[in-house]
Parts: sequence; structure tokens; C-alpha cells
Amino acid sequence: MDSLLIKGGIPLHGEVTISGAKNAVLPIMAATLLTGDPCVIRRVPDLSDVRFMGQILTSLGATVAFDGDSVRIQAAKIKPHGDYELIRKMRGSICILGPLIGRQHRAKVSMPGGCVIGARPIDLHLKGLRALGVKFTMSEGYVCARAPRLMGTELFLGGRSGPTVLGTANVMMAATLADGVTVIESAACEPEVTDLAKFLVAMGAKIEGAGSPTITITGVKELHGAEHEVVPDRIEAATFAIAAAATKGEVKLLGARPEHLHAVLDKLREAGVKIERNGNSLTVKRTGQVKPVDITTLPYAGFPTDVQAQMMSLMLLAPGISIITERVFESRFMHVPELGRLGADVAIEGPSAIVKGGKPLSGAPVMASDLRASAALVIAGMVAKGSTQVNRIYHLDRGYEKIDAKLAALGARIQRVKGE
Repeated sequence: MDSLLIKGGIPLHGEVTISGAKNAVLPIMAATLLTGDPCVIRRVPDLSDVRFMGQILTSLGATVAFDGDSVRIQAAKIKPHGDYELIRKMRGSICILGPLIGRQHRAKVSMPGGCVIGARPIDLHLKGLRALGVKFTMSEGYVCARAPRLMGTELFLGGRSGPTVLGTANVMMAATLADGVTVIESAACEPEVTDLAKFLVAMGAKIEGAGSPTITITGVKELHGAEHEVVPDRIEAATFAIAAAATKGEVKLLGARPEHLHAVLDKLREAGVKIERNGNSLTVKRTGQVKPVDITTLPYAGFPTDVQAQMMSLMLLAPGISIITERVFESRFMHVPELGRLGADVAIEGPSAIVKGGKPLSGAPVMASDLRASAALVIAGMVAKGSTQVNRIYHLDRGYEKIDAKLAALGARIQRVKGE
């Protein structure tokens, strides 16, 4: 397996272009199953998860053609079930369930996998689709769905940790071809859900309220092909902003959407980081000492759980105590022991991590446990004294487009070491 070798102590300077959002492009690719017409998606990041989704759609019978940062997909004739081994490897693959049910009224999908960051059941997906008239059975690792007719209804998708993003996407996609009106209450408000809704509307769907807790979908008889440009990745933007602050550098984030980053930018400013908005870009700069801040992760528009690990790396530099509380996933502190190898002083108390910052970090070999933990280890490695080797970086390749090349272009001393 590949690893990253990082030599710390170099401030990041320059410009970086933010790629399209992984969490938006996967359900948008899945939505092309709702029509037999060709669809074109632009600003598609070159990620292993995106390639996986392309393979999954191909296994269902679609034709998928990548061309630079665009992909053309046509699902003229599709099967109701895909490749078990492909689907089970990626959490995002569950978003094929809604469009398969919407178009074919049946589906057979393996239970999905992904990062090990705690239980992420699909019970809310099934609850929402059952409300539309879908009947489910579980057999040999598969979710088998059948619905002779989809009927619009009112349903509630709130869960223990808040709304479900992919659950909202699945129900919304299926409901576009249901009879009547569907109202989703406690819908996820993430920009990625709004982006999917925009694509569906371009395909001919009737959707109102995307981006709010109440989404209304009026079913139509059929959808047609469309073209769409994916929204920039707010998590990638946040990661580079934190990296700039951690290394005491100055980086311009080209294409970042400040309106999607309010909670992150607020905490960065509270930590003493300067942020300037210049048209379609953000400039992040730190000159003074990092200040400790307390953070609680929440569903959008709260502080994103996908930025918690990276922010912890920044708080390691702040003299004093920071408390980071995780309210979305119960096992999302797996990066803490690895940060400890670099000299971090972090104690876990229930859902909170108590960070005693201001202590020097020194390089060491570390192991990535999940996507965002990998990014946190890279950030910590860039400020640690000496060399840090981040192993198992296939997690990074799932969600960050060419992150090592982008960091190197900003001055980081980072290189990919090819594994066997």
C-alpha cells in the first residue's frame, strides 16, 4: 500500500483549486439511473470512490465514460442488481437504491461498507422508502426491495444523530417518479443534497425546499437527460484552510464557497486565523499563536463531523485546553492514538476529546484509520519536527483529489511512497 512521507516545518503558500464534492457527485452519478437518456456531469473529482461508482453503474448496465473532469453516463437498459463485491466496499453505493426503485420498482443491493467511524445503519433509508410503498427483505448480505407502485406521502427522516444525508437523497430520488406528492420532514440540509436536487430538477423533477428541513417532491412520469456541474467540496476547502493555519502559512482557496463553511470559518477566526473573501476565493492566513477553541460537531449547518479530526490537529498547536465533542458518529476519535505517536496529549472522555495543546510534535510512522483521520495526520505531520510517514493512504485517495500534489505545489515537503 502507498504511504506519504512528510517533512514538517514548512509553511504553505500559494493557490489551490478546490475540486468537486465527493459527497455530491456520488448520488448525482447514481441519479442518472432514473433515465435512459445520456447525462453529463462536470467538475468530477478523480477519486477512487468516484471510479468505484462508475464501475457499479457499469455493472448495472450503464455506459460510463470519463473525460478529464467530466463523465458521460447513459443507463439505457439497466439491471436491478449490481456487483456485490463492488457495492459492499463503499458506503456511498447505497445511493443506487432509491433510483433503482424509482425507475424499476425493484432492487437488490448489498449492504455497503466504507470508513470505520461507527455505526451508520440504513434504517432511515428503509423507513423512508417503506413510506413510499417499498417492501424489503434481507438475504445473504443483500437488501432486496420491491414496490409495484410508489405513492407519495408525508414522512419523517430524523434520527438519533439528526437527519440522514444519503437517506434523504435516496427517498428524494425515488419520489421523483412516484405518484402524487412526497413531503420529507427533517430532511438533511447539506449543500450536497441541494446539489442533487438541482440535478434532478434539470432532469425534469419537481422539487421544492431543498436545503431546508422540509423537501416537497411532486412525482412526474419520467425524467430526461441533463448536464450539471458539481458543487465545490466544502470539506476539502476546510482541510486546506486548516492546513494553511496549522503551518502558519497563507493560502488562497480558489472556488471555495464561504456560504457552505460558516461554522468552520467561525471557529478558525476564533482560533486567531485571518480569513478574507475575494470574489470566488478565500484567503486563509495565520501570523500569531493559535488559540484554543471548543467544538461540537452537528448536522449542517453546524460544525461538520468530517472536519473534526483536522481541527483537532490545529488545536494541538494551541497552548491550553480545547474540548472537541462528537455528536454525529460515536467512533470518530480513532485518529487520537496515532496523533499520540507524534506527541499529542489528547484524552477521550465519553463523546469528547480533551486536547492539551501547545506541546511540540515530532515525526513518526502513523496509520490512517479513515478518510478524515488521514487528513488530520497529514496536517499534523506538516507541523511536526522531522519526518512523518502516513501509511494506508488509500483512505485519502477515496476523498481528496491528488492531495499530495496539491500540497507539494503549496510548498509542502511531501512525497508518495509506492507500496507493494
